Amino acid sequence: MSMLQFLVAVDVTVVNIALPSIGAEFDAGGHALTWVVVGYTVTGGGLLMLGGRLGDLLGRRRVLLLGTGLFGAASLLAGLAPTFPLLVVARLAQGAGEAVALPAAMAVVVLTFPEGPRRSRALGVWAAVASCGLVLGFVLSGFITAHWGWRWIFLVSVPFVLVVMAAAVLLVERERPSTGDAPPLDLPGALLLTVCPLLLAYGVVEAGEPGSPGWVTPAALAGAVAAGAVFVRVEGRARHPLLPPRFFAHRTRVRANVTTMLLSGALSTSFLLFTFHLQDRSGLGPWEAGVTMVPLAVALIACSVFAPRLLGRWGARVCVRAGIGFTAAAMAVIALVSAVGAGGVALIPAMLLIAAGMGFGLVGLQYVAVSGVTEDDAGIASGVQRAADQLGGATGVAVCVGVGFAPALHSVDPFLVATALAGVGLVAGAVVARRLPASVPGGGAAPPGTDAGA
Repeated sequence: MSMLQFLVAVDVTVVNIALPSIGAEFDAGGHALTWVVVGYTVTGGGLLMLGGRLGDLLGRRRVLLLGTGLFGAASLLAGLAPTFPLLVVARLAQGAGEAVALPAAMAVVVLTFPEGPRRSRALGVWAAVASCGLVLGFVLSGFITAHWGWRWIFLVSVPFVLVVMAAAVLLVERERPSTGDAPPLDLPGALLLTVCPLLLAYGVVEAGEPGSPGWVTPAALAGAVAAGAVFVRVEGRARHPLLPPRFFAHRTRVRANVTTMLLSGALSTSFLLFTFHLQDRSGLGPWEAGVTMVPLAVALIACSVFAPRLLGRWGARVCVRAGIGFTAAAMAVIALVSAVGAGGVALIPAMLLIAAGMGFGLVGLQYVAVSGVTEDDAGIASGVQRAADQLGGATGVAVCVGVGFAPALHSVDPFLVATALAGVGLVAGAVVARRLPASVPGGGAAPPGTDAGA
């Protein structure tokens, strides 16, 4: 399961350093290349809820194999794509494959390890692998692009996908087929949940694109708001909603997922800011930029493994607050380094702080988000948590980087604008995190369900 998590996490960031090479081969500008990154993340995040529901209804082993197979086939298509539009389609299909497979994989982990120290350690490994995949994607992208060409950043995933599928067949228990009629899937809800962030990202990106018609951004943003409103209405009336209203009765989970979105937006923004500073301002090549981010990867492994041990001692709320504080400090360092025009090495303190922010913040939030789950809702809780992480990251990048680097603000340092916007999100996250429980099952003394409806 962690190998699948690693592949998915790598694919979130592996294209970043390779984007100039992709653009050169297909003669695609920065506006078009944005969708190679955002399309994958938003589609995956938007469909994760549907993927979680599929696992609950059809069996996690079956859905795991289906989604992993789709992810592998899309990776092969991306590596062999003869045209740029086909590459974008392949990236969208990769996101769909992730959305189907990953909630089932996380549900397998959650249900295999009982609440307590064992699940805490298991989720610590899961989070460490995800975090390392996100960061090592930059390193692998630089190495592979420099030595083999950008197409191999997708092709190298294929044999590992086959290993994951074989292991799932051997190790994941086959579930009994469901007796009786299964409730229908909420396809309108899944579509609206995907369209809303796509329109939001499109509107923000177009706002910073020279020559874009003035009506495009307002229309896209209005469409995003309308899609969100219709989604709430559809879910309230559906007999079998994608996101059951009872999910919101457990308010601690809701707070954990909202905080996850805000924290992930800042963390994802930091990755692109590191890349832009290292390559555009420090003049490093793809390989050198990837190597410079190795301290972030090493620190991330240490923090993600060490954080679960402190979860029981400090409690979930303290860990989450620490993660938000570390991330805010990293944003301040990034802004300072940009303001004084320092080299790439000066960003290492910010990288270490980002590692601590991910290690403490996301591990604590992930544990709270799946606390008290049962066989009936493990998939949906896992899907919501993962969707919050990805959609929050994609939206954060679209807003912070899209607005910060807009030509209309060329007189202002884009790094300063982006870090300031990320800081606003972190302040909001800290306010929401104030209502998180001091401890959760396995991470303290609070019994399951004591916070539901509080």
